[in-house]
This record gives sequence, structure tokens and C-alpha cells, in this order.
Amino acid sequence: MPLAVVLAVLTAGAALLVRLGGLGKWHEVVVAAARATGQLAAVSLLIAVVLGGMGATAAFVSVMLVIAALTAGRRITGATGRGAVWAGASIVAGVGPVLGLVLAAGVVPAAPVSVLPIAGILIGGAMTATALAGRRALEELEVRHGEYEAALALGLLPRDAALEVTRPAAAPALVPVMDQTRTVGLVTLPGAFIGMILGGANPLAAGVVQLLVLVGLLAAEAACVLVTVELVAAGRLRGRR
Repeated sequence: MPLAVVLAVLTAGAALLVRLGGLGKWHEVVVAAARATGQLAAVSLLIAVVLGGMGATAAFVSVMLVIAALTAGRRITGATGRGAVWAGASIVAGVGPVLGLVLAAGVVPAAPVSVLPIAGILIGGAMTATALAGRRALEELEVRHGEYEAALALGLLPRDAALEVTRPAAAPALVPVMDQTRTVGLVTLPGAFIGMILGGANPLAAGVVQLLVLVGLLAAEAACVLVTVELVAAGRLRGRR
């Protein structure tokens, strides 16, 4: 069966399940699949140019950061572009130190073919963690606003009162990466690991690289969640009113 037919059937099936289960807007599944198709096609054409030098790689990573910031900001605030700057700050706070450390330590060669995939994985994880943490923190602050007001009445500063409510709510944003790390090799075989093996790398070397990716994701996402909660508590990230 042609790949296009399989993709069409899977997309239609997912959209139908969303529609029948009342899980959201079914057409968003179709749009997401179509966007993924177009974006991957474009990236496939650009990747040879991007990997041609560190300048092009840095520019491409910058574009990924901007898109991640816009996406996370929209998820948190409910408006396109709103909060993107602060969401971007949170993502950079998580990705920057981790990527800088692995490059400075020489664990990952400072070459486009190494930097681009590692940066992409870290940015993707940071974007998800930031969006989940920010959204949950804002929702909890709204639902438990009475507790927030009570904490203020007891003499707590606005930031401290907000953190009492938002920190526990934002913590589950780390559950996906924690579960992925705990079950690696037992439940899932991550893409970086399989890709290196298919490319002819030694399985042990592939395992080491995958471990680096997972632990780096843990550190980056933990930093993102912490910074995001602080931004919500400080009133920098706000929901739509």
C-alpha cells in the first residue's frame, strides 16, 4: 500500500476518533497532519543548505526558537503572539545552558550535523514543558483565586502567594520527560538511538548519546518549568481576559 494512502487513512482515523469522542476539533488533526507534511518537505529541501556551515545552522536554530516561543506563548495566553517574548525567555533559559554545556565539554562536536538535531530536540521539549507549565499555572491561579487572596491577607507578597498555588499545578509538566527517561529501552526506543544504529553506529555509543539527550531534556525542561512559574507569579505571563 502506498505511503500516501497509509498517511491519509491514519489522519482520517485520528480525526474521526477526535470527532466521535468529543476530544476537540477534528479538523485540527487534519491541519496538523497537513502542516507536518509541508514542513517536513520544506526542511528536507533546506537541510543540506543548513548543514553547510555553522552560520546557517545558527540561523535555523534561531528560527526554531522563534516558532517555539510563538507556539508556547499562544498555548499559554490563548492569543497569537501574546506572551511569546516571555515564553521564549523561558525556553532559552532551559535550552541555552544545556546546549552550551554539552558543546563546551566537547561531548557533542561543534559541527552542524551534531548541533542541529540536539538543539531541535531540546527546543521541542522545552516548548512543550513551557506551554504545559504556563497553562496549568494560569488555570490553577484562576480556579484557586480565593486561596491566593487568602494568602495575601495573611501577609504574603503577591509573588509568594501565587507560587503557593502555581508550583504544584505546574509540576506535572515534567511527567512526560520523566516517564520517557524512566522507560527508555523498556517501553520506547527513542529516535536518536534507532537513527544512530541504522546509520551504522555502535549500539553502546548510540545508547550514550541517547542518555545525554534524555538527561539534557530533563535539565532543560525543569529549568523551563521553574522560569515559567516565576513569570506567571510575577504577572509577566497572563491569560486572556
